[in-house]
Amino acid sequence: MTLAIVLAAEPAAGRLTERLAAQWRRAGAADVRVAADLTELADLVADATGPVLVSGPDLVAHTAVLKHLATSPVGPTVALVLTDPPAPGQATVREERGQVVEVGAADPSGVFGGALRVGAADLPALAEAARRAAGGGPLGAVDRLVADLAARGTLIFAQRVRLLVAHRVGDEAQRAAAESAVAAVDEDRAELKLSVKERDDFFTTFFVSTWSPYVTKAAARIGIGPTGVTMVSVAFAVAAAVLFGTGGRPALVAGAVLLYLGFVLDCVDGQLARYTRHFSAWGGWLDTMADRFKEYVVYAGLGFGATHAGFRYGWALALAAMTLQTVRHMTDTWYGALHDEAARRPKVVSADAGGIGGKLNAASTRVQADTGSVSYWLKRTVVFPIGERWALIAIAAALFGPLVALVAVLVWGTLAFAYTGGLRTLRARWMRVPVLTTVDAGLHRDDGLLARTLPTARRPLLLAVLGALGAAGTLVWALLAVHGGGDLPVWVPVLALVLLLGAAQGSRASHDGSLDWLVPAALRAAEYLFAIAVGVAGRAPAWLIFGYVLVLTLLHYDLTARLEKRQVAPPLHAATLGWPGRSLLLAIGLIAGYASYALATLGAYLLVVFVASVVLAWVVLPARARGGVRSPG
Repeated sequence: MTLAIVLAAEPAAGRLTERLAAQWRRAGAADVRVAADLTELADLVADATGPVLVSGPDLVAHTAVLKHLATSPVGPTVALVLTDPPAPGQATVREERGQVVEVGAADPSGVFGGALRVGAADLPALAEAARRAAGGGPLGAVDRLVADLAARGTLIFAQRVRLLVAHRVGDEAQRAAAESAVAAVDEDRAELKLSVKERDDFFTTFFVSTWSPYVTKAAARIGIGPTGVTMVSVAFAVAAAVLFGTGGRPALVAGAVLLYLGFVLDCVDGQLARYTRHFSAWGGWLDTMADRFKEYVVYAGLGFGATHAGFRYGWALALAAMTLQTVRHMTDTWYGALHDEAARRPKVVSADAGGIGGKLNAASTRVQADTGSVSYWLKRTVVFPIGERWALIAIAAALFGPLVALVAVLVWGTLAFAYTGGLRTLRARWMRVPVLTTVDAGLHRDDGLLARTLPTARRPLLLAVLGALGAAGTLVWALLAVHGGGDLPVWVPVLALVLLLGAAQGSRASHDGSLDWLVPAALRAAEYLFAIAVGVAGRAPAWLIFGYVLVLTLLHYDLTARLEKRQVAPPLHAATLGWPGRSLLLAIGLIAGYASYALATLGAYLLVVFVASVVLAWVVLPARARGGVRSPG
C-alpha cells in the first residue's frame, strides 16, 4: 500500500494542503495523511509497509507530475527536481545521470521540488532522517528531510518535469501564477508527448517517434497493454526473419517493412507504459529480453537466407553478428554501471580534469548538451544503436539481400565497438572507479560451482583476456583444420580449456582495477568463441551452433536485465553450471567425438532451465507472495 504524507509544517498550509492531499489520491496513493511536523511524519513512516510519498504544502503542480513521481520506474527512491531558481529555505541539488549526487551543491543543476517517493527498503533511513531533521535549520522541513536522507548515503534518483508544470510557491501571488500556468497546459496531450523519450537516436527520433504516439494513443484507447504490444512486435520480427530466409525480392521487401513496423511497435510498448504509467519489473525484463531475441532471430533468418542463396558462410556471419552485439551490450551495461558509480563519487571523477580522460568527458558533456547539432546526432548515430541497426538491416536486405545486410551490420558494429571501446577505456582509467566491487561479481561473471573450487588468482581482467584469446585461437585452428579436411588435434581444445579455467581463477579476486568492468564481456566472448570452436571442430550443423549460442545469450541477458533493474539472481541460476562448467562439458563432448550431441543436449537442458527459471521468477514466486495464482502483466 502506498502512503502519501503532506508535511504541513510550513506557514503556507490550508487550501494548498487539501489540494495536494486530493491530488495524491488521484495519483494513486491508497492512504493520504497530513503531518504537522517531522516527528509525526517519522511516526507515520515507522508504521508504513510500502512506498511513501512525501511533499510539502507549497507545491503547485499537475496531478500528472505527482503520478509520474509515484510511478517512476527509475528507482525505489525518487525526488522531484525543478529548474526554478531556488528561494530561501529550498534545497539546491546537483544531478548526474539521473541521480541526485549532492544536496546543497555549490554548482547546482536544479532545486528540490518539494516532493519525493521513498521505497520500502529506504523507509528506516527516512524515519531516522525525519527525526534528525526535526530540530530545525535554515531549510524548510521537507528540504531538511531530503538533505539528511541524501547525507545518509541513500541513492536518490531525479524526476524532472517536462512539458507539465510544477512550482513551489511562497505567497498568494506566486500561487495564483502557478495555478494559471497549470491550467494553461493540456495535461493529456502533454503526457502523450512525454511518452516519447526525451533523447533518442536519429532514426527513432525522425522516422518513428514522429508518428508512433498516435499508435500509442490508439493502443491505450482499445486497452492493449505494453506486454501485448511487445508480443506483437516479436511476431513481426519473427515473420521478417522467415521472409529474409525465404529469399526473393518480394519476400525481402516485405520482411524489411515488417521489421520496420516491428521496431515501431518496440518503441510503442515503452511509450504506452509511460503514457498509461503501467510499469512493472516483469515488463522491463520482458522488453529487454524481447529486444535481443528479435534481433538475433532476424540474424538467423539472414544467415539462413544467405546460405540458401549459395554463400557457404551465411550462418558464420550470423553467429559473428550475434556474438559481437552481445559482447558490445555487456560492455555497454558495465560501463553504464561504472558511470553511475562515478557520478556518486564526484570528487574522484574530478581528480584529473586536465588528463585525456577528463578532456574526453568534458567534450562528451558539451556535445550531449548541444542537442540538435550535427555533432550531437553524429555521436548518437556512430555508436550504432538499435534503431540504426534495424534500419540498416531492413534497407540492405530489401535492396541487396541477406548477405550484404549481415556484412553491413558486422562492419558498422565492429567500427562502433572500436570507437566506443577506445573512448570508454580512456575515460574509465580517468574515473578510477572499481564498479565490480559494488555488485556481486561472482553472479554477473556467471562463474558457477567449478570456478569456486579453483584456486584464486589475481588480475581478473588479464585472465579473462587470455581465456578469450585461447578460445579465439582454438576457433581459428578449428576453421583451418576443417577447411583443410583434417581434424583438430586433441591438445588444442585442452590447451584452450586450461586457459579458460585460468580465467575462472579470477572469480574471487578483487575486481578493483580501472578496467575490470570489461571482465564480464571478455568472459562472454571466451565462452561463445570456445563453443563455436567446438561446433566447428566437431562438424556440428551451423544452425545448431547458432541455436546453442542463442540460448547462452538468453541466460546472459537475463543477468544483464536483472542488473539494470536491480533484481536478485534467477531462481535456477546455479543449475546453469556456469561458463567454466558448460565449457568443460563441451570439451569432453568434442574429445569423445560427440560435439553435436553435446551442443544439442546441453543447449536443450539450458533452455529448459531458462524457461523454468522465468516461470518461477515471474509467475510462481510472485503468486505465492500474493497468495494467489495470477500471472505477471
